Amino acid sequence: MITHEDGRLRALADDGRWPELLTAYRQGRAAAVAEAGEEAAAALTAPLGHLIAYAAPPELAVRLFDRDGGAGTAAGVADHDAGPLWEVLATRHSWSRLAPLLGPAGVRRLVAHTRALLGEDLSHEAEPDPEGVPLRLEPWEAAGWDEAARVREYLPGGGARSALLTLPASREGLGEVGLPPAGRSGGRPDGPRVTRALAGLGALAPWAETACVRGQAPAAAALVARDRRVVGGHLPFALAYPALVRAAAVGRTQGCAHGRLGLWRALAAMAGVGGPDGTGGVDRGEVNALVARMRCFTWQEPSAGLHHLHVALEDPASGVAWVVSGSQEL
Repeated sequence: MITHEDGRLRALADDGRWPELLTAYRQGRAAAVAEAGEEAAAALTAPLGHLIAYAAPPELAVRLFDRDGGAGTAAGVADHDAGPLWEVLATRHSWSRLAPLLGPAGVRRLVAHTRALLGEDLSHEAEPDPEGVPLRLEPWEAAGWDEAARVREYLPGGGARSALLTLPASREGLGEVGLPPAGRSGGRPDGPRVTRALAGLGALAPWAETACVRGQAPAAAALVARDRRVVGGHLPFALAYPALVRAAAVGRTQGCAHGRLGLWRALAAMAGVGGPDGTGGVDRGEVNALVARMRCFTWQEPSAGLHHLHVALEDPASGVAWVVSGSQEL
């Protein structure tokens, strides 16, 4: 929330004096960088940045990220208040409005993927993604959640509403299951790369455990589940997908676009495409084929935190499964 010179800043916003607010943002950020460093400056000026990103005309709001104001004046991809400033901006305007105005490549990419999450098809409207992640949602990406729930809902004066990260969200469709013996950890030679990719979904690590096993999804769940008998069941990957994307947006610093990009990297690694270090991009056809055959298992834990994620992802073609499990209290 805006607290510094609150009345004056709100009065300027109410009067539509956005150039003055942008100047105040830039001057304040540069001064804070000089005095306290980049991280502190981003935090101090983020509430005003949120106001500009949310309510200013797009022609001015995009200038939050331009470096034409001098050293220390521009917001970066990590500047955030209730969420990243670029995500606030992306929820307010279509790609056709923003594309001619946005400069920095990193911001452009994240805004484009946010617009794709919100239902825009940018496959013919934006420059191709450098990793080959499609700029429109695949049917399985869109199937599991409502458009309005895919990105935080930001509020004018600061703050945001977002869906909780809960998988499973309820007992519906689940039953009592006896887990088999835990699968053998390790799985396959590139298993650690996939595990790192899953753990790298932003806020997911450090509170969730990830592992790769040789075996089916329930055997992967048995590796981390607290009990041998659980309330669980199989579900389509499309229903697990939203929770995995949201894992990157549990903290303020990451946006849902981070989650989508990170999950595509993980799926490409599961499918065996990309370089040994995760480079080389994704293959849309291979990822779609993997999703079509993937088996997912989810289960409840007795003491789930407000944020929780318990899912095992099995590729029956390779006989390998990955598990992601953890719980976080707020």
